[in-house]
Amino acid sequence: MEERIATVVKNAGSHYLLSELPAWEPFPAVLRGKVRLQKSSATNPVAVGDQVRYIPAAAEAAIITEILPRRNYVIRKSTNLSRQAHIIADNLDQAVIAVSLYFPEIKLPFLDRILLTCEVYKIPALIALNKVDLYRGEAPEAVEEFRRIYEGAGYRVIETSCKTGEGIDELRKACSGKLSLFSGESGVGKSSLIKAIDPSLAPKIGQISLAHLQGKHTTSLYEMYPINGGGYLIDSPGLRGFGLIDLEKEEIAKYFPEMLRVADECRFVPCTHTHEPGCAVKAAVEAGTISAERYNSYLGMLEDDGKFRKGF
Repeated sequence: MEERIATVVKNAGSHYLLSELPAWEPFPAVLRGKVRLQKSSATNPVAVGDQVRYIPAAAEAAIITEILPRRNYVIRKSTNLSRQAHIIADNLDQAVIAVSLYFPEIKLPFLDRILLTCEVYKIPALIALNKVDLYRGEAPEAVEEFRRIYEGAGYRVIETSCKTGEGIDELRKACSGKLSLFSGESGVGKSSLIKAIDPSLAPKIGQISLAHLQGKHTTSLYEMYPINGGGYLIDSPGLRGFGLIDLEKEEIAKYFPEMLRVADECRFVPCTHTHEPGCAVKAAVEAGTISAERYNSYLGMLEDDGKFRKGF
């Protein structure tokens, strides 16, 4: 049979769902063993968002024969000690990182590691500051401080509440016509945001799983959904850690946009922005134009204490 090209829309362990986008007609597929061996440097040789060549099968699962080149991806250090990395998703137009200031309490170093990874692989990122109805009245200064830090760094921040509907239209427009990865820590309301953007997704999800993977191991690791009005979302499990990979310490500052803007003014090149005299980054931190919180995240990455760089 002649090979065809499709996109991976679901990763369910050793089984996948493919669809020839923009048509949304998911069908099951498995990976040819040779491809699995060739991609053995990662825990998952195929990721949601991959374009692949496949051989159709009339009654059984299609056979994935080749993974086409990726234009970008989000990757983190894996928990599997025998492998190097885990690819979360690829070929993305943007990443939407859901956070909440409280319930659960935000961990800025965790957020900064995701943002840095997006910068490394040239994936535009925006931040959905969720559950604002719970804490804006009690701690409005915390909301403003968060916006100051991340808008000052150059990121778009959308305040959202699934309960009141605040910010949902703005977030929906930001995702229209794009392939967006939704990521964040467990408990921040990421799945609720996805359902708020398109309430019709919940029944579609059930229909896809039952129709195509019934009787198989269907624990979904990552899954893509079409949204009304155009575009696709990739849902990912709530993360408890985000490990950096393939990044030298000397490179880290290049992926903090606010540091990159002033780094050319440092007296010494290269500059680690830690102890050197005449450092423009340290001067900007002291002046308040670069946030101390982001700078401390940078120092934590340099120290590599293992708390965030190991997988969970």
